[in-house]
Amino acid sequence: MMMRIKNGTKIYFIINPQAKNGYCQKVWSKIEQLLLEKGISYEAFFTNYRGHAKEIARKLAEKEEGRKTLIIAVGGDGTMHEVVNGAASFQHVNLSYIPGGSGNDFSRGFGIPKDPVAALNQLLNKEDLEATLTDLGKVSKKDGEAIYFINNMGVGLDASIAREVNESKIKGYLNRLSLGKLAYVYFLLKNLVTFKKSAMEIVIDGKLSTYENAWFVSVSNQPFYGGGMKISPNASPFDDQLNITVVHKISRLKILFVFITVFWGGHVAFKGVEAFTGKEIRISSLHPLPVHADGEDIGTTPLKVITCHRLLPISSNASGQ
Repeated sequence: MMMRIKNGTKIYFIINPQAKNGYCQKVWSKIEQLLLEKGISYEAFFTNYRGHAKEIARKLAEKEEGRKTLIIAVGGDGTMHEVVNGAASFQHVNLSYIPGGSGNDFSRGFGIPKDPVAALNQLLNKEDLEATLTDLGKVSKKDGEAIYFINNMGVGLDASIAREVNESKIKGYLNRLSLGKLAYVYFLLKNLVTFKKSAMEIVIDGKLSTYENAWFVSVSNQPFYGGGMKISPNASPFDDQLNITVVHKISRLKILFVFITVFWGGHVAFKGVEAFTGKEIRISSLHPLPVHADGEDIGTTPLKVITCHRLLPISSNASGQ
């Protein structure tokens, strides 16, 4: 059934049952039980393949034709990434999130409880399910395709790690043991041996910087990525700025310490880690480098990134005030 509460908002759920190697199905069972206990009716959609959540979100947004609608993603950061890209063009659609994946960086950055039942209760207790207009980043690729990100995007080493983690069966095995984060550690160590640094040119708001031996560049809309790494401690999804972190001219051993300290933001003190802010960033490299957005593989360099100020209403515990 369809749900209407408080101000007449319709609520839909988009669930990725495969998130965290199927753990999200248990999350959804808890959510269903809570909705039943509260006497709340709803309509739920389950994803079947990569990109499906984006398709569902877009179809729901188009169907509602300007009527206020809340779409709740249940899954990991990849699920939220797809829902954001499906709904970003529709101002009548509010988004929210219930964590059911292995990383859940969106919930960290937007003050959503780790426990899925607590996350739903927090949302339902909001007055009229109010939402805050939130910044997004937008990546424009060389083929003309545009992709939004809500957390961050990256070029180089971190994108290579994310690609291998997503393609590997190891992550699934570790998720069964509640050790999914170790997959990132495994592929970090692997890439420390195999990844080749590259020359990069980065243009931030018209100012060019050249890096001869760059490991990676991360562009952040909020502080967290990689399952809790505080890559950009000062990033905010409400300030009309993107935060850029460049790591270069660091030895393979030292880059390991950078990733260890990034969990509490200590990496910013390392020589070879540079931080900037900007609204438009262009990134190119001597050879095509992998690119991720919210941990999802989106191709290779070159590309342009811009901030989209207060573009999408998000119902969360974060505030833009």
